[in-house]
Amino acid sequence: MTEKKFTIDVVSDVVCPWCFVGRKRLESALALNPDLDVTVNWRPFQLDPTLPKQGKDRNRYMTEKFGSSDRIFEVHQQLIELGKEEGIEFDFEAIEIAPNTLDAHRLIRWASQAGPDIQDKIVGILFSYYFEQGKNIGDHQVLIEAAEEGGMDSAIVASLLPTDADSVGVRQEIDTANQIGVRGVPCFILDQKYAVMGAQSADALADAIRQTADGFEPRPT
Repeated sequence: MTEKKFTIDVVSDVVCPWCFVGRKRLESALALNPDLDVTVNWRPFQLDPTLPKQGKDRNRYMTEKFGSSDRIFEVHQQLIELGKEEGIEFDFEAIEIAPNTLDAHRLIRWASQAGPDIQDKIVGILFSYYFEQGKNIGDHQVLIEAAEEGGMDSAIVASLLPTDADSVGVRQEIDTANQIGVRGVPCFILDQKYAVMGAQSADALADAIRQTADGFEPRPT
């Protein structure tokens, strides 16, 4: 039987823990729809485009955002428990910098030129670097390391990062996401027809994919 072609565009930011969870759940959802030939494209979003290029001390940044260390601890513990269920080892204490993610999104955009599998691999590496290893994914050397690990030409990446190459293109994609109503991430756009917001359970996401593939509008969960 011929597999049915299907496209999923994931609007995401690589410093969004829910996007990391969402990526894992998407993998599980796709495994529940083995008859579909799915292409996943990762699209950029910046939760905070105002962060300076060099980033900001994460503890200070999180305190400004959540107001108290107790609230930060509560949020982190919730995510740590959820992460364990998905095979993610969140290590928030290891993260020192809240980075500006523009350059990371440029890398992800370049990775797409090598195909969706390489792009997805780079996205996974960046999530792991930041959330499990505490690496500063705004740092060019870290991005070059990710490119090499993901099978990209790291020399080309090293030559492009200091330039503004594709900065405008990434920002335009983010503007497009805002224009179509994306206000939070992750957002899964199914076959260019319907949007599923948030890190839904694998079963709910699998159902939405199946309903869309069968020509129906996904039921809200």
